Amino acid sequence: MKINSLSLVSVLTLLAGTSVANAGVMADLYVGGMVGAGGQTIFTRSDNQTDSAMLFGANLGIDIPLFRLEAEYNRLHSADLDTNTAMVNAMFKVPSTVIQPYFGIGAGLVFDGKHKPAENVEYDLDSTAAYQAMLGATIDILALPIKFDIEGHALYAPNIYEIKAVNETPDMLQYNVRLKMRYIF
Repeated sequence: MKINSLSLVSVLTLLAGTSVANAGVMADLYVGGMVGAGGQTIFTRSDNQTDSAMLFGANLGIDIPLFRLEAEYNRLHSADLDTNTAMVNAMFKVPSTVIQPYFGIGAGLVFDGKHKPAENVEYDLDSTAAYQAMLGATIDILALPIKFDIEGHALYAPNIYEIKAVNETPDMLQYNVRLKMRYIF
């Protein structure tokens, strides 16, 4: 009888210890999706063209106590421009409980796109470097493995295509507000 009681206590202790050890995990892996809306400006020497823009995207990352590192893909769309971005971001979190502010930076690539600034004119975008900055807040849904981010975002890409007739390479500034949903593994 004493051996059975001792076995039961040992098994319960191991189970309780395992659940407590899991609660102290220092890094969370996540996958998520995002939607956003904002504006987009194409800068040339002679003219600046601004349109409203929207985006759809996905992200994959790791969340550790004060930092978040993620890879993201976005499909950007405006009246005159369709393109893709692949970025690597680093976010610095301000310690908090349910709502957690953060700011971050990112670098990556703008690729595979088309710009139609006028009828019967179309430019294929060059693959070029892109840089971004973000400011946001994470809302943690307690008791669920889901987090929501509300984020202000600015993306800059220099020399996105070449206008050979005037030897000019426009730059792009894309700014938006995003809603991200992340599932924590």
